[in-house]
Amino acid sequence: MFKNTLVGVDGRPNSRDGIALASRLTDPDGALTLAHVHAGRLRPTHAVSPALIRDEAQTASKLLEDERAAADVQARIVRIEALSPGRGLHGQAEEQDADLLVVGSCRHGVLGRAMLGDDTRAALNGAPCAVAIAPVGYANEPKEIARIGIAYNGSPESRQALAVARELATQTGASLHALEVVSIPTFAYAGVVAPTAGDGLDEMLEEANARLGKLTDIEGRAAYGLAGEELAAFGDEVDLLIVGSRGYGPLRRLMLGSTSDYLQRHARCPLLVLPRPATVEDDEDSEPAARETVAAA
Repeated sequence: MFKNTLVGVDGRPNSRDGIALASRLTDPDGALTLAHVHAGRLRPTHAVSPALIRDEAQTASKLLEDERAAADVQARIVRIEALSPGRGLHGQAEEQDADLLVVGSCRHGVLGRAMLGDDTRAALNGAPCAVAIAPVGYANEPKEIARIGIAYNGSPESRQALAVARELATQTGASLHALEVVSIPTFAYAGVVAPTAGDGLDEMLEEANARLGKLTDIEGRAAYGLAGEELAAFGDEVDLLIVGSRGYGPLRRLMLGSTSDYLQRHARCPLLVLPRPATVEDDEDSEPAARETVAAA
C-alpha cells in the first residue's frame, strides 16, 4: 500500500469520496494529508486587503478540519496558496514526497462513475506520483478491495501496474484479474469495417491470451475492441482498476494518454493511474506486444 498519500479537498461531497478511497489505499502505518488549495494573496482583489486574506485562510482551515472530522480519519491538514488546484497539489505532492495523490470525481457525472471537472483533471496531468480517482458516491458505500483489475500487455508500464497490484493484493488479500485489449486499428474509427479473423485477429488474441497465461496467480483474458471502452466495462468486475500511463512527458510524471483520459471520464470503479516507470524513455523501449495491443493508458 501507499505510505504517503495526499488528498485534494474542496468541501464538496467528491472530497469525501477521495478521502474514503485514500483510506483504503494508504498503509495503516502510512501518512495521510488533506490539502485545500485557495488563491489567498495571489488573488488580485485579496492582495490589497489583509482582512480578506485572513478570512479566506480561516475558512480554508475550518473546511479542512470539518472534512477530517466528517471522514473520521487521522490526517494532517494543509492549506495551499496557488492559482489553480492542479498547480497547488503538484507542488504539495513534491514538497512532501507523496507517492499517491487522490481526487474525487465531479458531481455532474453518472452515479458510480469517475468524471473529473477541469480543475480536478488538471491535478492529474504532470503529477509527480500515482493518482487515484474515486467514483461519485464512493464515500457512501466504500467497498473492500477484494478484486484488483490490471490493464496488461507486457509493456513496462503494464508490468509496473502488475507489480503495484501484487503489492496491494499481498496486503489486502485481493484476487488479481488482468485484461489485455487487442486494439481496433485507426481506420476503424473512420467507419471502415474492422479486420476479420482472417486478417490476423485470432492470432493476436491467441498471443495475448498466451502472454496472460504465463502470469502466475492471476486470472487473465484478452478482448478485442476499443481500449477505453473495454477497460471501463472491465471496471464493473473489479473493486480497483490499475493502469499505467503512456502519455509522453517528463519521466516519473503522470501524463494522460488517450486511454487513461477516457477512463478518467468513464471508469466504473476506483481508478489508479501510475506514471511512466523510469526505465521507459521513449516509444522504442516498449516491447513489440505493446505496439499490437493496448493495455497501458
